Amino acid sequence: MDQELPAAMARQMEQYLTHLQVERSVSPHTLAAYRRDLDKYAAHVASRSISSFADVGEEDAASFVDYLRAELSLAVSSVARMVTAVRQFHTFLLDEGIAATNPTADLHPPKIGSRLPKAITVGEMAVLIEAASVGDTPVALRDRTLLEVLYGTGARISEAVALTADDISFESATIRLFGKGRKERILPLGKYALDSLEAYLVRGRPALATKGTGSTSLFLNTRGRPLSRQSAWGIIQQVAERAGVGHISPHTFRHSFATHLLQGGADVRVVQEMLGHASVTTTQIYTLVSADTLREVYASAHPRAWHE
Repeated sequence: MDQELPAAMARQMEQYLTHLQVERSVSPHTLAAYRRDLDKYAAHVASRSISSFADVGEEDAASFVDYLRAELSLAVSSVARMVTAVRQFHTFLLDEGIAATNPTADLHPPKIGSRLPKAITVGEMAVLIEAASVGDTPVALRDRTLLEVLYGTGARISEAVALTADDISFESATIRLFGKGRKERILPLGKYALDSLEAYLVRGRPALATKGTGSTSLFLNTRGRPLSRQSAWGIIQQVAERAGVGHISPHTFRHSFATHLLQGGADVRVVQEMLGHASVTTTQIYTLVSADTLREVYASAHPRAWHE
């Protein structure tokens, strides 16, 4: 922040951030994000000659949204995130008796338009995975296995790089993933993923592990250390360039996993469990289809779709 906050505001912010850290156990990354958002809010409120968040009125809070959109030109998604952070902050102040009212009670985040997640076709996925299998080297075996696991389980990239060999059960053909909040879920593994994992664990990982110091991570880099999310992202980009399938991110595999399951007739609540979504609403975005897709289906299936 460019200028020092009034003492009362600084103290109230620290009380809330301590609450998030100690009582809600948010991660350091999340805590830093809250601090950045509240710093912007605090600077705006202080510029209106307010020295305590307890004195913020509804007009003051509403003006922050206008400030974000008009003066900072932030995207709707960023504004929505900040408004949510501010509302939670004022709820805390009210609950703790620091403020008598909540000026954000009627302040709602701007709506974010639904966007269809980017998925690629089954054919494109096959080409992509094949492009990772250049030769039979330990690195090629690792890269193919990483892609097979991402597509075969819908795992987040953070979940994939956190895997250990003990999380794989060849006997039951399952994999154990730890999602947000270390919530565990056990998913089935298909034949392609199992075959790739077996080849990697027999011929790939041992060779990579000899250069390290005994890491238990499933995916290792060329120095025998755990593969990082950034390195995994780099592998995917290199493979995508080699395959010529356009821009691909780790989440493309997750989106494609969910989309292809639903297209194959899977129940949305089953897909919800497999993705580790807390709410089925999050999963239901995958059931949306574009207007072009609807038009194509209608044109090919309805007897009166075509004009003479």
